[in-house]
Amino acid sequence: MEPDVGATPKVSKSDEEWRQQLSPTEYAVLREAATERPWTGEYVDTKTQGVYECRACGAELFRSETKFESHCGWPSFYDPRDTDAVILREDRSLGMVRVEVLCATCHSHLGHVFEGEGYDTPTDQRYCINSIALRHVPKA
Repeated sequence: MEPDVGATPKVSKSDEEWRQQLSPTEYAVLREAATERPWTGEYVDTKTQGVYECRACGAELFRSETKFESHCGWPSFYDPRDTDAVILREDRSLGMVRVEVLCATCHSHLGHVFEGEGYDTPTDQRYCINSIALRHVPKA
């Protein structure tokens, strides 16, 4: 069940290259698994149709059709673009067990996924994603 996150990502850069490309806050979230404060992210309330890409590598991760109001303070989606868009791995940080969501293309940290919370979505999953890990591309 645990994906091979030890495999080389399709987009691979040194820490220095990532630091040059990303702002310090983007680097902290995407490369060091930090979390932005709730209700501060650019896409929490975005309803514009389009796709959400990885801010680090540009891979398409989520579509606006799967975004929903979870009232948790971060953008929430019930399904990634396809099953190959993200990698899920166990996260035992902060004294709890969660499932971390990583970009499958560059292995950047995106957020966490939760199940069984009672949201009325087709998957009963909530991909709780940091806005700063995403870039929204509006539908033309």
